[in-house]
Amino acid sequence: MNLSKQIQSYRKAHGLSQEDLATRIYVSRQTISNWETGHSYPDVENLLLLSVLFDVSLDELVKGDVTIMKRKIMQTRMDQYTKIMLLFMVLGLISVGPSLFLPDYWWLVMPVVLWSSGLFFAFKLEKIKHEEDIQNYQEIIAFMADKNLDVIRTKRKWAKDRLYKTLIVTIFIMISGLIVFFSALPYLMTH
Repeated sequence: MNLSKQIQSYRKAHGLSQEDLATRIYVSRQTISNWETGHSYPDVENLLLLSVLFDVSLDELVKGDVTIMKRKIMQTRMDQYTKIMLLFMVLGLISVGPSLFLPDYWWLVMPVVLWSSGLFFAFKLEKIKHEEDIQNYQEIIAFMADKNLDVIRTKRKWAKDRLYKTLIVTIFIMISGLIVFFSALPYLMTH
């Protein structure tokens, strides 16, 4: 049974209308309606009030919904981190042009700071992917859409090695490119 049905059944068992329940826990009747239809979830404070009012444990009240709530929180975090990461990385790329007008090596400061900020959020995304055992983009999309990941995970096994090899080659190419760029920089500065 999910939380919305639990709240509704306990409310009815105690002979309370949505309005009565809303008054007792200091929320609007619309909020109670949203909880009972599953459009939103009560916060921790309201869950505690509901458990006291209905005289049940939190575990009993939210039985089965804890995993759903955790997944929703992870999805929201993933979405936020993705947007922030992309913002910083795009800003880092855009800042390269205007930064070229700065003297000496100062032109590197703004793009590197912005790019590093983007990488910070990329690492946060990787942490969530690790915690949820998400390994590829198909799984990310399935996770965000609340779909079953098992089918995709079975296909991932053979592609796992290829993904890591591609990542290692990409990092090697990026580092090589940076080494070549910085070796050529003195020559470019004099010409």
